[in-house]
Amino acid sequence: MSATTTPTPAPVDQTPATPPRKARRRGEGTLGARIASHGILTVASLVALFPIAWLVFLSLGPDKDDYLHPGGIWGKMTFDNYVFVLQETNFFHWLKSSLIVSLGTTVIGVMIAATTGYAVSRMRFPGYKKFMWVLLVTQMFPIAVLIVPMYQILSELQLIDTYLGLVLVYCSTAVPYCAWLMKGYFDTIPFEIDEAGRVDGLSPFGTFVRLILPLAKPGLAVAGFYSFITAFGEVAFATTFLLDDTKYTFAVGLQSFISEHDAQRNLMAATAVLVAIPVSAFFYLVQKNLVTGLTAGGTKG
Repeated sequence: MSATTTPTPAPVDQTPATPPRKARRRGEGTLGARIASHGILTVASLVALFPIAWLVFLSLGPDKDDYLHPGGIWGKMTFDNYVFVLQETNFFHWLKSSLIVSLGTTVIGVMIAATTGYAVSRMRFPGYKKFMWVLLVTQMFPIAVLIVPMYQILSELQLIDTYLGLVLVYCSTAVPYCAWLMKGYFDTIPFEIDEAGRVDGLSPFGTFVRLILPLAKPGLAVAGFYSFITAFGEVAFATTFLLDDTKYTFAVGLQSFISEHDAQRNLMAATAVLVAIPVSAFFYLVQKNLVTGLTAGGTKG
């Protein structure tokens, strides 16, 4: 009689299963990494804000030498510097001149840059690539080299000491960069939109104005902001081509506080704070489109 062997069941593992590790989502870091990143951003913000806060602080000091002993400003803060700048100087003439020149440069420069960028982006005429490179090469010349020939040209055209002459000079600086920027932005707009405009009977210029420009608002905002800043803060051209003190821009007017043996730094600081207000207002108007325009304009070249 044969013996029957009963198989012994395998022991059951009673160890609890390890729960699956939660996958870390993209952009989610450890606590230490988040603290470090916030710390770095805080320090960077303080570094960026410190010059502005320091300028405002110095503008409240009543004496021109307070910058040498800034601790003494705390006990004698005053707005007399602002009152003097607004009432005893040509501040509002400077403001008018700066706005005329800056807005004129913005309007004319953006119009030329937008049409140039669109033409190079959509049309394949002979030498269109070389044309864009020529625009880029013009940015390589320093201002000191350009002042003399520009002065001769404006003198022959009788545009010395005129707003139009200065606007044209600033456009020669702003348009090449803005044309490259707008060309890159127009490259991101589908060509099918142009074809749809032609099907509807629009001319190339009508397609550009009615269909393309509304889609290019972010790029136009960046080009406009760059043109405005270029004209608003420039010194060398404005000092050379403007002769009448009532036509001085802010950048030139600030030099009236500096003489051969003296510098009224308290008044310069107050004027600089007031100068920043129009620029800040313009930046506020276009800030929604600046990031979009900068990133989209750089995707294609």
